[in-house]
Amino acid sequence: MLIAGGSKCETVSVAWALDLDGVVWLEDHPISGSADAIAKLQDAGEQVGFVTNFSFGRRSEIAEKLERHGIDPGDGVITSSMAVATLIAPGSRVLVCGGPGIVEALEARDVDTIDAGDPAAMGVPVDAVVVGFHRSFDYERMTVAAAAVRNGARLLGTNDDATYPTRNGPIPGGGAILASIATASGVKPEIAGKPHGPIAELVHQLLGRTGIMVGDRPDTDGLFARTLGWEFGLVLSGVTTQEDLPVEPKPDFVANSLAEMVDQALSARDNGR
Repeated sequence: MLIAGGSKCETVSVAWALDLDGVVWLEDHPISGSADAIAKLQDAGEQVGFVTNFSFGRRSEIAEKLERHGIDPGDGVITSSMAVATLIAPGSRVLVCGGPGIVEALEARDVDTIDAGDPAAMGVPVDAVVVGFHRSFDYERMTVAAAAVRNGARLLGTNDDATYPTRNGPIPGGGAILASIATASGVKPEIAGKPHGPIAELVHQLLGRTGIMVGDRPDTDGLFARTLGWEFGLVLSGVTTQEDLPVEPKPDFVANSLAEMVDQALSARDNGR
């Protein structure tokens, strides 16, 4: 059931920004009905973007994954790696404590990158340290990254999500990795991904100034909707469940799944004609 948190359920937003993990899929497993729901939006002429804090994968890989799930991504994929790259000047040198998605986004901006896992990375002067989710994180990478920050490098996080949703429940996210480096260096990080401004600017550029942000995390997607100045649609197919309600910020819409939310939103729009 689609539940309106306010009085706006009679209209459909101009654009839809969709989180991926917990909304479209859980790891590699599709969430039932999501692909069909996205096709319905696209067939109805709605603008659809795919906005993720997952920084490990390359943008092209995320687009290919959407295609494997039967979804046409168009040019709508926006990642926290893309957002963090906007904070770094071309020609800078950056220590990467993260995955290939970060490297791809930085190199596209003509930024030189050094892997924090490289034994030769310790002591190399860098302008910034960029941190994101990666399963190879270890004590040595934390040591190298924290030392670089103590030596004057900016500490940038693709996101500060404490957990990452999987079919078997949440696992530590990029924010947990970032927190260890922030603690070890004594420096507060700058965050590029949801719910912060850098990725909001990318969404505004792609989708405009009016829309609905659909996600499964009030503390990320809900706050991001407020940063955008958009409505917030909360789905209960990821981190947040029925037992967690009510949540803050208060969603404008709540549904069990993206499919349910889209069906009721399009129906409401049609009935309002």
